[in-house]
Formats: sequence, C-alpha cells, structure tokens
Amino acid sequence: MKVTAELNNLRISSRKVKLVADLIKGMDALEAVSQLDVAIKKTSEYMQKLLLSAIANAENNFGLSKNNLYVLDAVVGAGPTMKRWMPKAYGRAGQILKRTSKVRIVLEERVEGKDRKSKEQMEKEKAERIKKAKDEMKKEEDKKKEEKKDDAKEGKVEKAIDNKTKSGEKKGAVEAKGWKNKMFHRKSM
Repeated sequence: MKVTAELNNLRISSRKVKLVADLIKGMDALEAVSQLDVAIKKTSEYMQKLLLSAIANAENNFGLSKNNLYVLDAVVGAGPTMKRWMPKAYGRAGQILKRTSKVRIVLEERVEGKDRKSKEQMEKEKAERIKKAKDEMKKEEDKKKEEKKDDAKEGKVEKAIDNKTKSGEKKGAVEAKGWKNKMFHRKSM
C-alpha cells in the first residue's frame, strides 16, 4: 500500500532539494530519518519533517508498521517563482528569481501486510486515545477549579491586609516598589 505526504511552497530551489531527496530514495523509512538527521543541508530538516509526517500517516490512517516501510519515491518539482528587482548601474534593473519547490514522498511496505493492524484494532486504539485525552482534560479542569478556590481564599486574606493598611497602621511608611521609587525617594544631602 502506498502512502504519500506533500510539502508545497518550500522556499528553497528545487535543485537543492533534489540533492537530499535522491539521498533517501530506496532506504528504509527509519533509516532515512536518521540519515536526514546527520545530513548537512538546509533542506534536510524540512525533508525529515515531511518523512515523519508520511510515517505518521501510514501508522494512523492505514495501520501500517513503521519498521516495514521504505521510501519508494521522493519527487521534487518547481513551485511558483517570486520575481524581484535589483537596481543596477545606469538606471537599469536586474531581475531576481526567488524559486520555490514542491516535494512529495511516497512510502510503501517492504512485505505486503506484515504487522498491519485491522480496522477493529485501529478503532479500539482510537477510542482509547480519545478516552485518555478526555480524562486528562478533566484532571486539568479540576486543577483549575482548585486553583481558583485557593486564589479566592488568598484574595480574602489580601483584602483583610489591605483594610488594615488603609485604616492607618502603616502611616508614614513609604514603600519602595520599582526603580522609580528608589530613585526619587532618596535622601538628599
């Protein structure tokens, strides 16, 4: 089964992207990820992210095993070109072409059907993930409610302290908060 992932409008020329794409053709998927990790090209980071996306598509959408996948093809094409102008001598203008590229990675299974999950297994795992996410959200909401209660209790204590200071217990004391108060409330010589 073929699985694809696409990247459009990558702001690197297709000639440069093709160098990295040719590097991973025919490799196992996980081996290609590690190869892109050590490649010293600007494009390798984007290609690695795209390859990981294709692997995730294969696992989540089709139930394929990532250990059984390999890169069947990596197609690189030219995207839209942005045209800019640079002033030149004698009032002329030189054209600058800022090229973009489109990348498409195709993954396929080495052994057809090996370690593939059935639809029932995939649906069961999906239901478990949803249940787990709901439980986590519920715990977070409970934490927020507890924090609000604690803040409300602290707010009452702060109000009581504010009332005492307003009543005049700390008369004449200047609180030095911030650098402005420190600077302007210095004792003059």
